[in-house]
Amino acid sequence: MTTASIIILATVAIYMVGMLLIGVKYSANKTSEDFYLGSRKMGPIVTAMSTEASDMSAYLLMGVPGLALFCGVAEASWTAIGLALGTYLNWLIVAKRLRLYSGKLGSITVPDFLASRFRDNTKLIETIGAITIIVFFVPYTASGFSACGKLFNSLFGFDYMTSMIVSAIVIVAYCAMGGFMAASVTSLIQSIVMTFALIVVLIFGINTAGGIDTVIANAKEIPGYLSFTASTNIKATASSVGAYTPLMIFSTLSWGLGYFGMPHILNHFMAIEDDSKLKLSRRVGSIWCVISLAVAVIIGIIGFSMSKAGIIPMYESASAAESIMVHASSAMANKNIILAVIGGIIISGILAATMSTADAQLLGAASGVTHNILTDVCGIKMSDKANMLIARLTVVGVAVLGVIFASDPNSSIFRVVSFAWAGFGATFGPVMLFGLFWKRCNKYGAIAGMITGAVMIFVWKFLIAPMGGIFNIYELMPAFLISSIVIVVVSLCTKAPDAEIVAEFESVGK
Repeated sequence: MTTASIIILATVAIYMVGMLLIGVKYSANKTSEDFYLGSRKMGPIVTAMSTEASDMSAYLLMGVPGLALFCGVAEASWTAIGLALGTYLNWLIVAKRLRLYSGKLGSITVPDFLASRFRDNTKLIETIGAITIIVFFVPYTASGFSACGKLFNSLFGFDYMTSMIVSAIVIVAYCAMGGFMAASVTSLIQSIVMTFALIVVLIFGINTAGGIDTVIANAKEIPGYLSFTASTNIKATASSVGAYTPLMIFSTLSWGLGYFGMPHILNHFMAIEDDSKLKLSRRVGSIWCVISLAVAVIIGIIGFSMSKAGIIPMYESASAAESIMVHASSAMANKNIILAVIGGIIISGILAATMSTADAQLLGAASGVTHNILTDVCGIKMSDKANMLIARLTVVGVAVLGVIFASDPNSSIFRVVSFAWAGFGATFGPVMLFGLFWKRCNKYGAIAGMITGAVMIFVWKFLIAPMGGIFNIYELMPAFLISSIVIVVVSLCTKAPDAEIVAEFESVGK
């Protein structure tokens, strides 16, 4: 192992130890509300940055740059635009009302809130919600573990599975010890490290690639590479370039719809201490989101010129190109000791992107099993101590499943995240919006909509999309729309909500 590699590894080790110490600091959770929501005492800056860091998983520093590098600007940019719009609208429309409504009902999880909102005594809403959280959080968490495995394998030559397991142990340790507050504080720190990583690689990439003019000239050599309406890749010829049609653009923009149903993001809205400070959180979070996504796409475009200059490899697939930040930091580290330390911080930034999302997802899965299924659905009475013990064991269990799911090192982080994102967006997104803003929505519509959204993700992905043509679109968009229609139709065709539920709905925010 070279001196540069040793310095990078030491920097990463220090960073990971720091995350563990934060877990120890916040390990004295006394109640389940402490563990899952930090007793609703989150400040506006911590809320903003921990929410965005929890959102921007490994796809920010690996998935998006890799996709942009290999396929050009179209898909990566439209995805980024959709995510930026979704982020802002989620803060603007959902955050405050969800905080007020969930606080009024005393809800600490998304399924718990929906069940209380619709007075679902059948426990179906919580059951469907908890199962959905577990089903989709496993592959989502797996994508993060996969990023860690790819990182250490490509940079140090470490075994992929061993690297994943070690990374998972660190994430599980601080998350299980410190709960929501540990996850949130580490996410705040991780957002800073991620920002540093993006800025440094952007500057380093431009300088080593030969400047902006060279980057643009090289990109123009690939047909359609800089076009927002062309489907291409760095191996394409003029005859093989396809159109990125308006339907494809609209489909890709629908990534933004996913925000309305992300449990690990919605939980941050429920946890803020003062709802009057959400405006500051919205501004900080939205600005950071826009800038970070834009830089990630630009880094991908610069990466092609870095490949041509021999700084990083010339990749054979979008999945392989997801290692661009890793190889860039390695190239930087070989320059001198100072740059080696900076390279280590960049690698820590990639880990930060992974860890900040994985910890929030693990907590979401733990709440689904412990609070929703065991306590509410099965009616098992537990002390707070027992509740938190089960939650911590669930964190471990989901992490183990995630490692198993991510055992294939050739899987694409971007593609895995897109499927899990669609699952959450279609299952929880429509019912959350209608539950917050339409008083006529009832439990029958909510249950039907959640089931429809979850089922349609699989149906469209594996049965309809393969038919091609106009059907070959991102499954979130049709599943979200169909779920919304079902909620409206079923609610209108069944008994209206009781006067008590309507009065409660109207009293929120007054």
